[in-house]
Amino acid sequence: MFKQIFRSVGLYNLNQILPDTSQKAATIYLSIVQHRDTRTFSTITSMRKWDLYSAVCLERHPIIIQSMGEMELKFYNMLKKIEYETSLKSDHELKREKEERKKSSSKEDTIETLIQTAQEFEDSSQEELNNFKFAPTITKFDEQNVTSTLKRKLNKNLLLLVQQKVGNSHYWIPPQGIRKEGETMRQTAERVLRDACGANIKVKFYGNAPIGFYKYKYPKKICEQGSYGAKIFYFLAKYIDGDITNNVKYQWLDNEELEKMLPNEVQKSVSQFMLFI
Repeated sequence: MFKQIFRSVGLYNLNQILPDTSQKAATIYLSIVQHRDTRTFSTITSMRKWDLYSAVCLERHPIIIQSMGEMELKFYNMLKKIEYETSLKSDHELKREKEERKKSSSKEDTIETLIQTAQEFEDSSQEELNNFKFAPTITKFDEQNVTSTLKRKLNKNLLLLVQQKVGNSHYWIPPQGIRKEGETMRQTAERVLRDACGANIKVKFYGNAPIGFYKYKYPKKICEQGSYGAKIFYFLAKYIDGDITNNVKYQWLDNEELEKMLPNEVQKSVSQFMLFI
């Protein structure tokens, strides 16, 4: 009864309804009622059941170094100039200077032999450099736009996406699965990756704690079945070796490709803890 009275009227009219109640006592009681209402609402919210999922952000690190940018190139040339001006002479430079000093005091045939020896070394080194060809950084898989191989985008980070069914639709997302009773979230992540990729792939997980978190609410029909929504905990892992052997559709994508392929809400969440995305 008192709750209804205090909810329906303000403190200004309390003395008219309860003339024997002081203003201070009424204020204290009203704050207690409001606090109890807040605790009741918090209890109802905390009683909602969430399905717990683990997902794996499996990344392949760059195989080759990226080309230097404009600022990096300027810094490299500056260091090269400083090294040239302040560094000590190499053994070959000292040898050449020694031969030059002997040139003025030795006979011509001896001089010719000594100079030819040093010259032969320089000529052979230059010939080896001219014949050397760098391996192409763009592979045939890049040219054909084949995304289901690791032999592409060799100078970039790649993230594994698999096609999974969520609700009634299929999405390209990092491998994820619901936690089973008795599993830790890390164990769930390992099982999810093994189920998606097979046992032949070798990876390294970075710790037992997730690197990120994403949640979403289920549609009303699913909520009526008992679960309010899903909470997905992302674990970071590094690809080491092996192939994906399971019959699953997958892609290795870089930053720009991920923005187009991931669902918008997932992409916004993942980009907050995956630095290269």
